[in-house]
Amino acid sequence: MELHLTHYSGFWGLLLLAADIWAVINVVQSGTTTGRKVLWILLILFLPLFGFVLWLLLGPRGR
Repeated sequence: MELHLTHYSGFWGLLLLAADIWAVINVVQSGTTTGRKVLWILLILFLPLFGFVLWLLLGPRGR
């Protein structure tokens, strides 16, 4: 039985969607300025994988 990456694309897409939603919620709840929140949210939404990874490494933390 041959497996292709396309068999799992729905799973990975759903996982990325959940991760992006989690990141956006954390950005909204962070204590950073409104302007920075908007920039992070736009980055996460328009570049889902890259934006999420950047947020994990550099994003605002804390409440």
